[in-house]
Amino acid sequence: MTYKMNIAGIDRELPLCPLNEELQIGAFVMFGDVELTRACAEALLAKAPEYDYLITAEAKGIPLCYEMARQAGNDTYFVARKKPKFYMTGVLDVEVQSITTAGVQHLYLDTAEAEQIRGKRILIVDDVISTGESLHALETLVERAGGIIVGKMAVLAEGDAAEREDLIILNPLPLFDKNGNPIA
Repeated sequence: MTYKMNIAGIDRELPLCPLNEELQIGAFVMFGDVELTRACAEALLAKAPEYDYLITAEAKGIPLCYEMARQAGNDTYFVARKKPKFYMTGVLDVEVQSITTAGVQHLYLDTAEAEQIRGKRILIVDDVISTGESLHALETLVERAGGIIVGKMAVLAEGDAAEREDLIILNPLPLFDKNGNPIA
């Protein structure tokens, strides 16, 4: 089963993936879809508030964040990593429980990057907001680094997240019942 959507002027069929016996989600994956990534970046930038830096969480938001930075002429953007890397000078660490990943995860930000963020206007970017847990972890990282969050953007917001007034999105994405029908 799939769900057809028009996202930033591009038609796509999202495969439906079961979360449990009663509930399915539409799988939105930008990896490898250059046309969609470019179009979504352009559409989000048209809605973006003024910012100094973009930040996203590893991994699905990376192509979008990169493309937004490229189109805007930014030299730098930040990625909160799922594991600390040997080259990090130190880390800020936040725990997160995402709907699309089993178990508790962590997001890490290099302390050298945190220094760049301190006192700067930060725009948080992601591909899909579902429960908001990953978004909350990013907010916590930016706040711990001393950054000023000026906006939170996503291509899609799923379920109740689509009703949040603090998010800038391109499209809502419904949840689906076991038969593939959108849940109102």
